[in-house]
Amino acid sequence: MAQTGKTTGSGRGKAAAKPLIFVLNGPNLNLLGVRQPEIYGRDTLDDVETLCRFTADRLGLDLDFRQTNHEGVLIDSIQEARLKAAGIVINAGAFTHTSVAMLDALNAVDKPVIEVHLSNIFKREAFRHHSYVSPAARGGIFGLGPKGYALALEALADIIA
Repeated sequence: MAQTGKTTGSGRGKAAAKPLIFVLNGPNLNLLGVRQPEIYGRDTLDDVETLCRFTADRLGLDLDFRQTNHEGVLIDSIQEARLKAAGIVINAGAFTHTSVAMLDALNAVDKPVIEVHLSNIFKREAFRHHSYVSPAARGGIFGLGPKGYALALEALADIIA
């Protein structure tokens, strides 16, 4: 059975006028805080989501925060964002370095995309230096831990203002 990914509601309704930002997280990010904390830190994905929600609220943004370990589900979320979101923050995890299909989906979005990585992918193994997200992204934030997500939301708020 395919995993549909973790999705937490956008909280729309009374806040429907707020620009909606999709925050998309790829494989193994559900293991934050446990998997290689010397590289990724001790914050959990729930901690990252809390930071994103706090930041989005401060910036007047609505948020749809998701995580999946499945490439097709991530692509489905990107395509959904094309129709519903004002922008995307994406940490595609290992799919960053492997997924041409994800790049194709991102290129079809026509909304601002900010790439985020908790670690500095350019200071790691050579295979991590290539990103299929970067050609479709307005910008990228690497190596700043969870704060990178908050900075990406701030950048999107400025871009879509």
